[in-house]
Amino acid sequence: MTGRYAPSPTSDLHVGNLRTAMVAWLCARAAGEPLRLRIEDLDTGRVRPGIAERQLADLDALGITFDGPAMIQSERADAYHEALASLQTYPCFCTRREIAEASSAPHDGVRRYPGTCRDLTDAERAERARERPASLRVRADGTTCTVYDRLHGEVTGVVDDFVLRRADGAWAYNLAVVVDDIAQGVDEVVRGDDLLGSAPRQAWLTERLGAEPPTYVHVGLVVDDEGTRLAKRHGAVTLPDLAAGGEDAGRVRARLGASLGLCDADAEVSMDDLLERFDPTTIPTEPWVWPGARSDHSAP
Repeated sequence: MTGRYAPSPTSDLHVGNLRTAMVAWLCARAAGEPLRLRIEDLDTGRVRPGIAERQLADLDALGITFDGPAMIQSERADAYHEALASLQTYPCFCTRREIAEASSAPHDGVRRYPGTCRDLTDAERAERARERPASLRVRADGTTCTVYDRLHGEVTGVVDDFVLRRADGAWAYNLAVVVDDIAQGVDEVVRGDDLLGSAPRQAWLTERLGAEPPTYVHVGLVVDDEGTRLAKRHGAVTLPDLAAGGEDAGRVRARLGASLGLCDADAEVSMDDLLERFDPTTIPTEPWVWPGARSDHSAP
């Protein structure tokens, strides 16, 4: 299975990100297959200079290595244009607020588009285009798609008419991730289980683009003491911050390995040591609390 890890260079990786990278590395190496790296830098408004290099340095410090050159999403516009041209799409003029008011409550973390702009006439589209720019949505017409996840089994979801290109011209994640996974030969996707609900969309699009959908491994998230997904606001949760407090990469590696049931939290272990003990069928699905992480109720 060819795996991948695809960080966005918007901030330093926290231990939740690093744990997912560790699982991706272990799954790929256990299968004797490569692990690809992709830098998902399409959200130019949030990308920060130097962050990608710091992320790679942290991964290297833990012993998480990759095969082949990194793929950079901001260099892939031609591939996205080609994929877009092969799909049935239509312009959508809805704002996020309008969609939220018109659609049902999110299911599995996914708010589905109700089809407001799907059947507009040419005259209606021209009138709305004078008011605001349009995003482009794929025409899926409410089909369903079933994916296979190694931890969760078969997962079926409705595929709505999701955005492929945003109104500001930026490529949407759901298009870019599929096009890039196909290009990199990825057939196993390891990521946090907060993204499980989006897997049917992406698998369906993979099929529309003529490829076989990957197998998924959606791992449990790292959370604070109140069950909130870990974020930088929780304090010392990045490798540099932990190092400043006297906790080096080896100690963090052991703590993450312990969270997967592979060692004691105070053990001296390498990634190869963890690999020798790794069984992909025993990856925990429940959230894991990072000791000491507490919710900051003063945060906005």
